Amino acid sequence: MASSLPAKFNFNRHLLPHLLVLLFFLLLTVAYFSPIFFDGKSLMQHDVVQFQGGAKEITDYRAATGEEALWTNSMFSGMPAYLISVKFSGDLFQYVHDLFTFGLPLVASNVFITLLCAYILFAVLGLRPMLAAVGAIAYTFVSYNFAILEAGHNTKSLAIAYLPLVLAGLIHAYRKNLWIGAALFAFGLTMHIRVNHLQITYYLLLIVLIFGIVELVHWYKEGRIAEFFKRTAILAIGALLAAGVSFGRIYTTAEYGQYSIRGASELKQNADEASSGLDREYAFQWSYGIGESMTLLIPNFYGGASQGPLEKNSETYAALSQAGMPAAQLADASMPFYWGDQSFVGGPVYMGAIICFLFVLGLMVTPRRLWVWLLSATILSLFLAWGKNFAEFNYFIFDALPGYNKFRAVSMALVIAQVTMVLLAILALCRVIQNEALDQKELQKKILIALGVVGGICAFFFIFSGIFDYVAPVDEQLLQYQYPVQAIRADRQAMLRGDALRSLVFILLAGGALYMFTKRKLSAFVTTLIVGFLILVDLWGVDKRYLNDKDFQKDYSKSYFTPTTADEIILRDKSLSYRVYNVPNPFNDARTSYFHKSIGGYHGAKLRRYQDVIEKHIAQGNMNVLNMLNTRYAITGKDEQPVQQIPGSLGNAWFVQTVRAVNSPDEELETLKTFDPGNEAIVDVSKFPNVKPHVYGASASRITLTEYKPNYLKYDAEATQDGVAVFSEVYYKDGWQAYLDGKPVDHFRVNYILRAMPIPNGKHVVEFKFEPTEYTLGNTVSLISSLLLLAGLFGAVYVTFKRRKPETV
Repeated sequence: MASSLPAKFNFNRHLLPHLLVLLFFLLLTVAYFSPIFFDGKSLMQHDVVQFQGGAKEITDYRAATGEEALWTNSMFSGMPAYLISVKFSGDLFQYVHDLFTFGLPLVASNVFITLLCAYILFAVLGLRPMLAAVGAIAYTFVSYNFAILEAGHNTKSLAIAYLPLVLAGLIHAYRKNLWIGAALFAFGLTMHIRVNHLQITYYLLLIVLIFGIVELVHWYKEGRIAEFFKRTAILAIGALLAAGVSFGRIYTTAEYGQYSIRGASELKQNADEASSGLDREYAFQWSYGIGESMTLLIPNFYGGASQGPLEKNSETYAALSQAGMPAAQLADASMPFYWGDQSFVGGPVYMGAIICFLFVLGLMVTPRRLWVWLLSATILSLFLAWGKNFAEFNYFIFDALPGYNKFRAVSMALVIAQVTMVLLAILALCRVIQNEALDQKELQKKILIALGVVGGICAFFFIFSGIFDYVAPVDEQLLQYQYPVQAIRADRQAMLRGDALRSLVFILLAGGALYMFTKRKLSAFVTTLIVGFLILVDLWGVDKRYLNDKDFQKDYSKSYFTPTTADEIILRDKSLSYRVYNVPNPFNDARTSYFHKSIGGYHGAKLRRYQDVIEKHIAQGNMNVLNMLNTRYAITGKDEQPVQQIPGSLGNAWFVQTVRAVNSPDEELETLKTFDPGNEAIVDVSKFPNVKPHVYGASASRITLTEYKPNYLKYDAEATQDGVAVFSEVYYKDGWQAYLDGKPVDHFRVNYILRAMPIPNGKHVVEFKFEPTEYTLGNTVSLISSLLLLAGLFGAVYVTFKRRKPETV
């Protein structure tokens, strides 16, 4: 197969078509996100504003000092900033994304870069620019991509965006030019990994693994196994360098992971969680239903989103109107039309009716080497997404597959199908349009078979939609509130029928266009234009159900972070450090963290020990624990008394009279129910055997916080006798170093989550500095890897251009 580099460059032929496609992608992006570009609005993204709240202390410190805090006290009484907001100066690729997206605003840039990377994949596979553009549209406008943007999962979106770039390099390296392919693979993987969404990276690894197995068999049969391993080795080096660029993130994340809720529990009462990883029930909470997989073809097969708009022509609208609900209220009402068993969904995963049709066609018209890979990965994707609904398989995978038990929301595995189904579908379209050597009569037969299979499924559910009862788990609750449940169920059925017919129409139109092309009634250009337009209209229409102009607002973030009366009252207290308890929503809200140091927050990987304290004590109203956490104020959520001062707050640090020993984490956690935090400290001697129980008795010793930074704390201590001081700061051994009068000293954990250290008689200065070696080492490796990768990329381009003559593989 010849090298992809042209022997003689021609601008109009080789570059202009690609520039026109990029211009079209820009226009497409601007059209979808017109409220951002023309109305000055921004997308209301729940997770993004939560991130802004949780990262406020970190970003403020960065802006003020130019340094990284690495720790924040604004959430969960203190935690590493690794998975919140940390920059690594050694990562020399950190500005590449902005360069490639031309500085487009957030969200819009996500969609544009997805279009660009997918286009590169299909162009590398040899598709003409127009067909490659159709493939990029099909990949980008899968409904899941827009549902996650609406929710604010921007890192997930970017991980999906860069995924095709990795596959483009991988395929090119094995089937065409090794050096260009390896360079593209390494660069794509670098951009993908640095987004830091490990679950999507894990799914990418599974796609690559299946591809590798299929390629290994193929190259073995051809007797070129040595060449296969040579190329694999070069790609492995590229992968190592790509991971090295993000080594700082990977290393700090891995270090933190063992202490987070992704790590193993130390409690015997959680013996079933003894292994490192998430709880099964938690991990499989979002499991896609087996029948729900039909949403890949028929979007509203299971009712759409958990809360859907109320249409005027619906049975539910009529029932509520007859019940006396005002028209204004009806206009803004939303109903739980989703009837699957997931706890909440923002919308279905819809691949596109035409894509499903072309996918089936691809199984008949593409080479076996290709469809075996893509079909196998698609089936695996479905199996994994079914989660607890395919328990025998998934419980085994959860326990046996390395690292898999770190992830939750297994329905996300459908990202694999998003890649493989679109890839096979568009390659099938290419095969029909670009390969004139195919037997046209045989091709017509296969088109009709695919139409019969996929269109037949749509027709069946349109005709026999009454085979389901449309009962949802939420219906019992709806009946208690006297909702018209029968009308809601009737609308669920109508939604299924309507979308079954809708999908059937798109399939027939696209299939008809392909059939007419094989009859020489339509040109390749017109056929591509028709099918591409139908794919765009189909997916665009479904995407707009879940991300539309109503989701955009002016100054949403600014209004969200406008201080309330409660915030203003608390902020009058100018003390260096104290904590706030947002009573109405403490542990799923980071808005409080924007203004205050919160004992709660919003994060998917909080410290496991802190989560234990939340469940066993804070959520149970244990005032002793609130006091030891220096919780000075409670936000009540009540207009008449928005803030309540909590009595008994112990301050930033204090001397205790007694150090009491326990023998296990379980005993230590249980003792917090009855201990006196102001006078005693509980230490688990199974973890800290050098700390001996002791009674110091009453004293006039005092300790005061005199300087505060997220990663630095300074205290003045005046001890009238040798004693132990407890600090109202979360214990975290990997990074925090204590100093007494400038000399490093040991400190230990007490009260299950806090720090303590012995302080001798006299006046002293106590300091805590957060200086994790993982960050320093990680940043150094990132810099070295960045330099090596840049050298490798330039080297690959140089070698390729030096060998201008075609090479044969």
